[in-house]
Amino acid sequence: MIKRCEWCESSDLMRAYHDTEWGTPVHDDQKHFEFLVLECMQAGLSWSTILNKRENFRKAFDNFDVETVANYGNKKIALLLQDAGIIRNRLKIAALINNAGKFIEVQKEFGTFDAYIWHFTNGKVVNNNIASLKDMQVTSELSDTVSKDLKNRGFKFVGSTTLYAHLQAIGIINDHLTNCFRYKELI
Repeated sequence: MIKRCEWCESSDLMRAYHDTEWGTPVHDDQKHFEFLVLECMQAGLSWSTILNKRENFRKAFDNFDVETVANYGNKKIALLLQDAGIIRNRLKIAALINNAGKFIEVQKEFGTFDAYIWHFTNGKVVNNNIASLKDMQVTSELSDTVSKDLKNRGFKFVGSTTLYAHLQAIGIINDHLTNCFRYKELI
């Protein structure tokens, strides 16, 4: 029997996400933006809710094309607010449009968003070597630092808890349990 992190055992979708994506280092800017959109939308909700709506988000947000999202106007916002397939929160939608513009500014400054986000750990994965879910953090000094820097750059909905989950998702923080088959693959 394959040993996984316990949190993913609630559904096939969660298991598939855990087995193929979560904690795998990301180095593609479009994927970085996708995860940032999803994490911001997740604030206050369950991750399974977001995963179940992921394809709807992909369609609604033009396949997470950052340039397109950065240029959304009132007409597109009105359409998004009527789209039952996504989270129809006006503040989150406005934040995502704002964040797209800020994301582009970071790309211009650092060459890529990937170079920016990985510079916080000098390109290294942080392996927390945790044995139990009760030992998993929801914030860290790293997520505090990245959150503060993004906020200073004008990003919205990027608190430390959201950023910690984001850093886990994109593989900067490896919080797979030490008995999980993915932990062994990623160290």
